[in-house]
Amino acid sequence: METNNDKKLTVVLGASPNPERYSNMAVGRLTAKGHPVVAIGKRAAVIGDTPVITEHPALENVDTVTMYLNPVAQKEYYDYILQLQPRRIIFNPGAENEELSSLARQHHIQPVEACTLVLLSTGQF
Repeated sequence: METNNDKKLTVVLGASPNPERYSNMAVGRLTAKGHPVVAIGKRAAVIGDTPVITEHPALENVDTVTMYLNPVAQKEYYDYILQLQPRRIIFNPGAENEELSSLARQHHIQPVEACTLVLLSTGQF
């Protein structure tokens, strides 16, 4: 059972300011549910009240990295993701990556192939 501390620090990789992109919708829905979000994208922007940053800040207590990058674009983030030591990485549709999933498992990070938007809407996030 989750306690009142069920707000999960989430890093959205591949965040886009385009409101038609799933990464954009995920940032909006995560923040609407009260989860703190660090949105990282190719260009600095803003989604709602959440800044999209291009740097890779050191963060603590990351629960989830949710991936909206294709496997080729993910490679430059491998070291960063592993250094964050999240509890899990959600590979959204199109972001599935067996190489990173395997690395994650080796570092005791749970790889999950799922859609963040579906997990949020069904209360499974």
